[in-house]
Amino acid sequence: MLARSLKRQPVVHQVQGDTPKTLARILDDGVNLAIWQRQLPAHIDDFGRLLLSLNEPLAESLVLELPEDDAEPNLHGLASGFSDLEGYAAFIADVSWLVSAFACLVGAKRIGLRVRVLDKAMCPRFHVDHVPVRLITTYSGIGSQWLKEGVMDRRQLGKPEAEPTDDSLIENIASGEVALLKGEKWHGNEGFGLIHRSPQPAPGERRLILTLDWLA
Repeated sequence: MLARSLKRQPVVHQVQGDTPKTLARILDDGVNLAIWQRQLPAHIDDFGRLLLSLNEPLAESLVLELPEDDAEPNLHGLASGFSDLEGYAAFIADVSWLVSAFACLVGAKRIGLRVRVLDKAMCPRFHVDHVPVRLITTYSGIGSQWLKEGVMDRRQLGKPEAEPTDDSLIENIASGEVALLKGEKWHGNEGFGLIHRSPQPAPGERRLILTLDWLA
């Protein structure tokens, strides 16, 4: 009787789809990754490529207090050093839409936003995030990497020798795609945070990445 009364942990899995509605699947029990397989609009894609071609640094963070009247988030000044580039307004509009959609989906009142240009892996080892949920999208360059459940022993996280060496076992989030990753602090997902890592760009290559964190 006791065994029957215990809530069984759903089989952990990941979902992908070509519409924004796919992102809502992150709310499902057992889903620790939802990927919207979108094609980035050409003018935003061009902006990202142009920004990277300048070989300038970019590392900005904002804590956004979300208005209760559904007003657009205040992104004034974000990446303003590149505001003269064609496509900048479209890029900011896209970030704004992602912030609003993310906040609406999880009911967030505060969101941590980071936009960065990276020329090396920020987190090169496979790991899990100690957050409820994180949005990651790469606007230009190579996307993040992740593992299906069971590919790597979770008890060995952080040990280089335990990581898979077969590239066919490593999944990739394509540039432009939007991913929601459940972390260890999502209620009911303890012990099942998505295993992922930052990719290592090829020599001379960089990536433009946006992350959003649910703070409150």
